[in-house]
Amino acid sequence: MGRVENKIAVITGAITGIGFATAMQLASEGAQVICLDISEHLEASVKQINDEGYKATAMKVDISKEDEVVSAVKHIEESYGNVHILFNNAGIDHKAGRIHEYPVEVFDDLINVDLRGTFMVTKYILPLMFSEGGSIINTASFSGLAADLNRSGYNAAKGGVVNFTKSIAIEYGRENIRANSIAPGTIETPLIDSLVGGQEDEAGVNFRENQKWVTPLGRLGKPEEVAKLVQFLASDESSFI
Repeated sequence: MGRVENKIAVITGAITGIGFATAMQLASEGAQVICLDISEHLEASVKQINDEGYKATAMKVDISKEDEVVSAVKHIEESYGNVHILFNNAGIDHKAGRIHEYPVEVFDDLINVDLRGTFMVTKYILPLMFSEGGSIINTASFSGLAADLNRSGYNAAKGGVVNFTKSIAIEYGRENIRANSIAPGTIETPLIDSLVGGQEDEAGVNFRENQKWVTPLGRLGKPEEVAKLVQFLASDESSFI
């Protein structure tokens, strides 16, 4: 307990899957968690964290819209002053065909949320880390390190997140602001259900069966397993990473 005691943590895409698990994990370790999301279930999810006796607040923000990001960060600064942890987790995904058939609007949506949104939240949160330092963790993907078939937009966006994270690290490391990206692989989340089918659907069952041959552990990961990695990167335990 207490690995991030009294830290202010901002999490985007905080309502389901990895984001929610991380919000709960950081809150349980003493952080004041600020949950950013566009979901109509935002308040209910944050209430669930508070009902556990932890500290969390909700802010409805579309990270692809600069004015909403600016407004949210201004409110955070007025309410909390500093930010110590930023977890850029919000993202979307689409499988949309080969490049010559790929809809431009799908490509634009992926870049706007997954890459541009990560950039904008980071840009406006960074000044709130200058006085006390901080840790920035970005959700990238295996798709940003290699590539998945028929997902060029997602591949490009997540590849951008990987390299953008390196830019943060080299530009702000000497101001005691660290940056890391994580590439969790396939995690059992609602996003996976929407892409390939749930655990009760034939397509979803087949997909999960195939993962036994793709993933060294022979299964999908759990959001809570990723949350513990984010907690480590957010804490002083990873002070030289």
